[in-house]
Amino acid sequence: KNSKRSRQAQLSPVARGWAVALTKQRLRACGAAAAAPTSGWMRNCDGDMAALRLDGLEQLPENGAVPQTPEPRGTSRLLSRVDAAVLPFLGGFGSYQRRLVALTWVPALLIAFSQFSDSFLLAQPKSACARNVSGIAMPSVSPIDSHSILLQPEQLWQLVCDEEWKVHIAKFSLLVGSIFGYLLMGAMADWLGRIPVLLVSVLSVLAFGMAVAFSVDVAMFSTLRFFEGFCLAAIRLSLFVLRIELCLPGWRFSMTVVASLVVVGGQLLMPGLAAVCRDWQILQVLIIVPFILMLPYVWVFPESLRWLLATQHYQRAKKQMYSIAQSNGVETATDPNGILTELERELQQNPRTFCITQLSSTRNLWKSIVVLCVNSLTGYGIHHCFARSVLEGSTSHLHYYALAGIAMASCVVLCPVVVGFGRRGGLLTFMIITALASLLQLGLLKPLPVSSSHQNTQISLSLSVFLRDTLNRRFSVAFSIIGMFSSRAVSTLSIFYCAEITPTVIRGGGVGLVLASAGFGMLTAPLMELHNQKGFFLHHVILTCCTLLCIICIPLLPETAGQPLPETLAEGEGLLRRPLVPGEQHHLLARPEVREYSRVQDTPLHQVLNPSNSTANGVRT
Repeated sequence: KNSKRSRQAQLSPVARGWAVALTKQRLRACGAAAAAPTSGWMRNCDGDMAALRLDGLEQLPENGAVPQTPEPRGTSRLLSRVDAAVLPFLGGFGSYQRRLVALTWVPALLIAFSQFSDSFLLAQPKSACARNVSGIAMPSVSPIDSHSILLQPEQLWQLVCDEEWKVHIAKFSLLVGSIFGYLLMGAMADWLGRIPVLLVSVLSVLAFGMAVAFSVDVAMFSTLRFFEGFCLAAIRLSLFVLRIELCLPGWRFSMTVVASLVVVGGQLLMPGLAAVCRDWQILQVLIIVPFILMLPYVWVFPESLRWLLATQHYQRAKKQMYSIAQSNGVETATDPNGILTELERELQQNPRTFCITQLSSTRNLWKSIVVLCVNSLTGYGIHHCFARSVLEGSTSHLHYYALAGIAMASCVVLCPVVVGFGRRGGLLTFMIITALASLLQLGLLKPLPVSSSHQNTQISLSLSVFLRDTLNRRFSVAFSIIGMFSSRAVSTLSIFYCAEITPTVIRGGGVGLVLASAGFGMLTAPLMELHNQKGFFLHHVILTCCTLLCIICIPLLPETAGQPLPETLAEGEGLLRRPLVPGEQHHLLARPEVREYSRVQDTPLHQVLNPSNSTANGVRT
């Protein structure tokens, strides 16, 4: 004990001298006096610096930590509490918000038609190839398939045999365009706003979509489909973010699930629409023309109020708040919290712009988004592996409806699971089910050994092989259905989870990253078809390993169920991981103190000056 006290006595003056030296250096930089007292004191720098005390020294970047961006002058704490103060004052989730959310469901149906049109526009006709005397592969039967549901472009352009690879390129084009659309237009939605991106995208999809119907060759078809996918991605992203930002915490997930069910409804209606058209050009026109109904959205849909307040567009926010209050029947004369009074004081503030690249300056937020990107990519990628086991060798359209039915069941079951287990618990549950189904299916892909006792007679051997193959096939289909069910839930929940974790100022870019990752996962299907399913087993093994990695990382995510959406980068950075089970790490912070987490509290200097504030996690308790 004496030696310990001696070491503390020797260390304390050194640490205190270090603090005084740092204080003098900062004072000189501000043009203040060179001398500084050794106890608690105050100083001002340009009238804008906060108090600096020796026992509460301002945090510097230490141990790899990134300092938080200070809130700008004049930022109203009340106006930044959109879920807790602003929306309840304007009527909560009233008739105005419900009407706008319902309007976001109609384009979801049109986007579903375009998304699932590949199954009919680019379905490969049944034909056999034979080499002629010149060594050129020619179809042995007519490329026009009488059993096809409509006349397809590859049948007209003779894209069979040696030209079949062009069909896969055409399938790539829509997905690759979607990936670029999510990445670029997501950043533009944070910079310019949600509604300008929506308007430009609707006008562009009408132009490019109609041009696709008049393509004269596969090169023109693929190029125009790329831009069509780019614009469709921007529309989907803008509407998704607008829907999330319109809702209060209790309504966000249910409204998103309804939109997912509308998409599945479009998937179910697509075969009937194709059967009515009987020609791919008529089908393409019929899919694109209804987007004209979205042009009035520019006047019906206002800009996101969250985005206006978070980026300090207070003049526009003021007009919109009065409009919302009038639509919901709220009397603005009674303002007990003084929201409108604070808004009047902030009208002179200049608008600010944000970009997804600012995510690199955070310490925790970027890690959460990366985890959700991997989840989304894995969910969509492994979904194709499961679907291949169900659809292998199938020519019936009943399997198309079976896939749509599995997707609908996944959306329905997702609601009670997320309500009961939360966002993080539900995502972890479905990812565990996906991993188990994938591991069991990989075990069935390896042929089972035949018992030596059955090798005596040819009949016993044939019977054993038949029973083995039959059981393998049935179990493989069963595990594939379970895997498709859970992987679809993982994909849907990952995108929604990212929208809740990402702050409003960069929500478009954050959701765009996760949706782009989902696009990369969907690219695995045409890639495997292009290589004639070569390397499929290794592809399945890699994705299965990704599911195991996701199971490890998901518990590190913060829980967002019932919590207000973060509006600024500082609020998004302050989201903390909470215990999965009662009693786990009971010293984790409560919500009002989570902003302390991103600051380092356990450095040697702070342990000497404030030993009571240091914990094993470096967090003030």
